[in-house]
Amino acid sequence: MILAEQIATNGYEAIAALGLLIIACLWLGVLANRAIAKSEFLSGYFLGNRGLGAWALALTATVQSGGTFVGYPALVYTYGWIVVLWIAGYMVVPLTNFAIMGKRIAQLSRRSGAITVPDLFRNRFDSPAVGVAASLLLLVFLMFTTVAQFKAGGVVLKTALPGVDPTAVAEGEFDTWYYVGLGIFTLTVVVYTIVGGFLASVWTDLFQSVLMAIGVVILLVLALQQAGGLEAATRHSLDQLGAEGFATGPGYKSDFLPVSMTLGIFLLWILAGSGNPAGLVRLMASKSTATFRRSIVLLSIYNLLIYIPLAIVCICARKILPDIPADHYDEVVPRMALHCSAGTPGGTILAGLILTAPFGAVMASVSTFLVVIASGLVHDVYQRMIDPNASTQTLKLLTYLVTFLVGAFALAANISPVQHLQVLIVIAGAGIASTFLVPAVMACYWRRATAAGAMASMLAGAGVILVLVIVGWLVDGVLKPYRLLEMDPLVWGVLGSAIAGVAVSLRTKPPREEIVSKLFDVPQTVGQAPA
Repeated sequence: MILAEQIATNGYEAIAALGLLIIACLWLGVLANRAIAKSEFLSGYFLGNRGLGAWALALTATVQSGGTFVGYPALVYTYGWIVVLWIAGYMVVPLTNFAIMGKRIAQLSRRSGAITVPDLFRNRFDSPAVGVAASLLLLVFLMFTTVAQFKAGGVVLKTALPGVDPTAVAEGEFDTWYYVGLGIFTLTVVVYTIVGGFLASVWTDLFQSVLMAIGVVILLVLALQQAGGLEAATRHSLDQLGAEGFATGPGYKSDFLPVSMTLGIFLLWILAGSGNPAGLVRLMASKSTATFRRSIVLLSIYNLLIYIPLAIVCICARKILPDIPADHYDEVVPRMALHCSAGTPGGTILAGLILTAPFGAVMASVSTFLVVIASGLVHDVYQRMIDPNASTQTLKLLTYLVTFLVGAFALAANISPVQHLQVLIVIAGAGIASTFLVPAVMACYWRRATAAGAMASMLAGAGVILVLVIVGWLVDGVLKPYRLLEMDPLVWGVLGSAIAGVAVSLRTKPPREEIVSKLFDVPQTVGQAPA
């Protein structure tokens, strides 16, 4: 049975499973709204009252996103095993992010009373200008990745809609069902985020993370069975594409990445994860220091259950579905879910469960980004700079309005979506890391860091990435950063950010000692002698 017939016959059960997921997310949003109503609005809506435990922190601070189930599989399907090395840096993000940034970010947040990452920068560096700049830069780069995630949501839903053949639309034609899926996804994620805020994002993320792991493991078993084993799938891919394009490592014989670029991308995922405010805000919401230690173990194991199986599934896809059109590579996981589950007992239900993995990942990512963007604009810009005495009701209405407008913008931007969403995600990841990683490290560990140094660091990092994107557009005519000396743009962005931050901090007046002491020194109890 060809794929179109499978979808026409079995699509109702698959879309029903996704429908149940949507209903569950909306229900969790309502429960989160009730929890928020019992606390102060800003702290509850944007930070969940700092109550995340180990399981919640680990499985809601995951690095899974639309790129995990759409962009990353497309690269594996295209280039083969080498992408597993490429993604290895991404898999150790929890070790670096939690271990390096977790404890200090949580301490600074509690001692300064910060609710958002720009809020933390503002209080740490005693500078409203730094807070506003952080909010605006955060908005720019998060919008890149938010737009990409909306495309992923539309792609997954289109593939699951009953009676829809994703191969029937030729390149350049109007894809009606993609826009239907995009509309459903946008409405769902915007509504439950507006209703439940940060807690809705966390609770749905936790729920969806469990579904992701189950779905990926099931798909792995089915894919290996139908491909005749991993060796058979790999050998078939080599016969079809040649060793040069599917099974070689980095180096002069590889069409994928030179050694310098491989090193840069390995660093990209580690540094991007450590400096991403969408992840830092989860660290700010943790219960205690012990939470981080347990979360590192849990998240490391969880990532192994996601990325390695997905790579194997996409290697098998080269044998099972060898003729996917190039402009539909982003659909390899949804297509494999429908194809591999066909004919198995309860196969259509399994297909729906498997499809909840990419859909749940996208929803979780988008919900987090919407909360971070809304908090930045409403709390850090409007309340801090325009109306410090704004009522709770006003802040609520503005938060809901901003969330809706950001969702509408992302929807509009996907009317003509990019072919490979991973490009947007890489640009956003490099931009966010180059902008926020060095200032965050300075804030956590360098007493001498100044507001001017933090501002210079953010602007330099963001500027380097934007310049490289513009140069890449002018040189190659595509939305892709220019690779200076064949190094990932992140390397130059972080380097420029570090040089600017350190140089300017050393050339400007040190911060006030009372601010530094409050955030760095161990608090003394009454009657305790100084350390």
